[in-house]
Amino acid sequence: MDAKAKALKAAGEHVIGFGAGEPDFPTPGHIVEAAVEACRDPANHRYTPTAGLPALREAIAAKTRRDSGFEVESSQVLVTNGGKQAVANAFAVLCDPGDEVIVLAPYWTTYPEAIGLAGGTTVVVSSDETTGFRSAVQDLEAAWTPATKALLFVSPSNPTGAVYPRNEIEAIGRWALDKGIWVVTDEIYEHLVYGGARHHSLPVVVPELAERCIVVNGVAKTYAMTGWRVGWAIGPSDAIVAATNIQSHETSNVANVSQRAALAALTGGLEDVAMMREAFDRRRRTIVRMLGEIEGVVCVEPEGAFYAFPSVKGLLGRSLRGRRPETSAELAEICINEAKVAVVPGEAFGAPGFFRMSYAMGDDDLEEGVSRLAALFGEAQD
Repeated sequence: MDAKAKALKAAGEHVIGFGAGEPDFPTPGHIVEAAVEACRDPANHRYTPTAGLPALREAIAAKTRRDSGFEVESSQVLVTNGGKQAVANAFAVLCDPGDEVIVLAPYWTTYPEAIGLAGGTTVVVSSDETTGFRSAVQDLEAAWTPATKALLFVSPSNPTGAVYPRNEIEAIGRWALDKGIWVVTDEIYEHLVYGGARHHSLPVVVPELAERCIVVNGVAKTYAMTGWRVGWAIGPSDAIVAATNIQSHETSNVANVSQRAALAALTGGLEDVAMMREAFDRRRRTIVRMLGEIEGVVCVEPEGAFYAFPSVKGLLGRSLRGRRPETSAELAEICINEAKVAVVPGEAFGAPGFFRMSYAMGDDDLEEGVSRLAALFGEAQD
């Protein structure tokens, strides 16, 4: 879909893309200036510790205490090349061949791949719009086996925008504690929550789980720094030492200039974050309203991140522009070809029958894109 959208744009078509998993804002100016200054410092022209610049590791520990109340030491922090490497490192440390990891679907596409590369087996627990895309303890219990090594927990969620309330997080954490399994929790969207929703860090809600919990995070989404490639993993010292050893042979340290930029981000306040969140919230309400007016589309209101995850099951099997799509992937192909609108079909996230639509985009393009879909879908016939 991405290749098709780029090809159409190159041919001069006005394609509107809802696929981007990144903020559409530039990185805040003070962060960029910190990077410029870092380029001039010869200390940043050399190798630095694999685990990260000491000042950045300390800032991450301080930010974690400030934002989630999770008390950690800088020695428990590993700075990684984006959150994606933190995920890969975590499963490389935890998984032996045959180990099972419970993954809640819909899921980010990288999770099963990282588990598989580490030799583990993904066990999918599915949810849908009827539960707000949240799984319950009984769902996890049904998926558990003696081979279960870990649970992957994500809130706020990519791709659904679901945010788990505190009581459900506690129930899941207590279950994992009782089972004696590890939890990898991805908190990359922690600051992007809306309305009455609140982010709660699992090892804070269930402190006894901290010794079997790895927290993944980064600056990408919060500070519009996806291209800078700075993430981190926080966990028990032995797990972080093991992950650091792996990273030392794979990539060594994260680029020093990017680390200095991340340091400026974490120590520079959250004013820019508040501005971006306000814009995302406005777009969130717009896209939910507009999608809800389209016959055959059902959209649960997302409470976090910057994605809507509408069900398009009501459009499948119906005649549309000479085709009768049976899957969301086929329907997405019609959208790009006929309406010049790019969406990501739910098959990519283990959830066929849905679209992921990022609203990290300009207001005008958002309204134009959904209007095009409404016009197209209005032609569907039984």
